Amino acid sequence: MLPADISQNLFLLMQSESFAPFRRKLIRWYATHARLLPWRDVADSYYVWVSEIMLQQTTTQAVQGYFDRFIKAFPTIQSLAEADLDSVNRHWEGLGYYRRCALLHKAAKEIVVRFGGEFPRNYEDVRNLPGVGRYTAGAILSIAFGQRLPILEANTLRLHARLLAMRGSLLHGETNARLWEFAEAILPRTGSGKINQALMDLGSLVCTPKSPKCAECPVIAFCESAKQGLQSVIPSPKTKEQTEYRTEVALLIQKKGKTLLIRYPEGQRWAGLWDFPRAKTEAELPLSSATDTVLQKRLSELTGRKLTQGRLICSLKHSVTKYRITLFFCEGTDAGKTSKAALCETCWATLAELQKLPLNSTARKLVCNITGT
Repeated sequence: MLPADISQNLFLLMQSESFAPFRRKLIRWYATHARLLPWRDVADSYYVWVSEIMLQQTTTQAVQGYFDRFIKAFPTIQSLAEADLDSVNRHWEGLGYYRRCALLHKAAKEIVVRFGGEFPRNYEDVRNLPGVGRYTAGAILSIAFGQRLPILEANTLRLHARLLAMRGSLLHGETNARLWEFAEAILPRTGSGKINQALMDLGSLVCTPKSPKCAECPVIAFCESAKQGLQSVIPSPKTKEQTEYRTEVALLIQKKGKTLLIRYPEGQRWAGLWDFPRAKTEAELPLSSATDTVLQKRLSELTGRKLTQGRLICSLKHSVTKYRITLFFCEGTDAGKTSKAALCETCWATLAELQKLPLNSTARKLVCNITGT
């Protein structure tokens, strides 16, 4: 029986070799409109791998400058594996989602040990690397080695959903399974990497989330959403997370020319990065003369030291996922160690070390504030 969410025309295409006209139109468009990206046309699986990890939950535009800097510092898998994680994090700094960086570093070590520093070509081997999911494995192996493997990321997910006029959630269940099936059906016997890249570029440049440029689409004749006038309602809008507002206080604790920093453990926001001692406060006026005992207790738990808040240095606003955070940066005093062990790793860093250590983005801004750089 024909699935209710797939048209007769496209269902027949999925069961045949009739995608040849679709691919010809797509490749002709791609030859003229392909995005110029530093990891393309270099015949290097390492470049493709690094770029795909960086592109997880991050736009292509944001990634490009970071990619160049990262590859210059770590030009090979071997050099990445041999680097210490602080150095790797420092070159990732500002790109966000830092767990990706830790997993990339861990995977590089595994590739050196298990595969002699050569990126594996077996799908299961790649799929089992830290930080690599189905999409990432398919992207690397199809782009770098030409293997016939489908991909499904934000751009192609939206593109395929519109081609098939598929409603509902695209990330789960039968709908998602059908989209993966379609993504594979599109692919030719050879040259899958170019088709996958063309599909991503078409989704990024033409089949955009809002106001898709249907008049410029080379494959509009195949698009069920265009035929039915559904481009503005497919895919279904995502449910927005409820925005939460919070206030935090970070302290500048200095002794003998050194500054106290903390490093967050695995599983917490900014894990592996250094920061000024920072904690959430519930006080409506965190900078009043009244002592915020809850804040002081939390800071002491994080650092294992008796810290108190002093004069305001500056404040800034920033966002992390659903949170909108107002951060007050204050001078602080340190009255010595507490009787309990710190929840975070701590260190006392010189000004030169502050420039080299991997900091989260707001901590880097605070360093620039106190150094004037």
